Amino acid sequence: MKTQPFEVIPVLDVRHGVAVRAVAGDRANYQPLVTPLAEGCEPLAVALGYRRLFAFRLLYVADLDGIEGRGADHDTLATLSAGLPDTDLWVDNGSAAFADVGRLAENRRVTAIAGSEVLQDASELQRLIDLFGDRIVLSLDFAGDMFIGPNRVLADASRWPRRVIVMTLARVGTRRGPDLDGISDIVQRAGPTRHIYAAGGVRDRADLLAVRAAGASGVLIASALHTGQIKT
Repeated sequence: MKTQPFEVIPVLDVRHGVAVRAVAGDRANYQPLVTPLAEGCEPLAVALGYRRLFAFRLLYVADLDGIEGRGADHDTLATLSAGLPDTDLWVDNGSAAFADVGRLAENRRVTAIAGSEVLQDASELQRLIDLFGDRIVLSLDFAGDMFIGPNRVLADASRWPRRVIVMTLARVGTRRGPDLDGISDIVQRAGPTRHIYAAGGVRDRADLLAVRAAGASGVLIASALHTGQIKT
């Protein structure tokens, strides 16, 4: 049974050591973040700006340098870990390689995101889960209605880890609202022992309530925090 509280998880997208504003998964055009929560776009300053809004337990970090193949930004991760000693980090650096995930796992407060867009096949995901257990969160990545990744990863929910993100890239930063039908579908497939987290499109408190009603255990948000539509 799902007993944990509904979690609001703030998001940091980081490129070249600065926080950027993610819009619709169009990574080539992400610009440095301008936010009332921090002076400048230094990632830790933005994270501390989130902290002034509410006391979050988890922070999601998208390491765009790693995702885009320039090499993982370990320095920014170390700075965030040191500056947020009471916060666990979910980190997507675009890697499904065992050695790279293992390096993330050396920090006991870091959980690696296995994005379906970088998985070669379902067996690769299974090996990661066998090696790292709950230190792996699966991100089911969608561009519009199209799943990005091996079809078997989406089709066979028995292979999913305990925590799964529904990442609707086309809705990120667009104020289009969350994909409630897609979230509900994944919740139903996942069954009662897994926790589903929604990412993309959440605009306000009404959307938070709708995502929770769809069966999600939490939501990843950034834009609604920067605009002040969601404050706690």
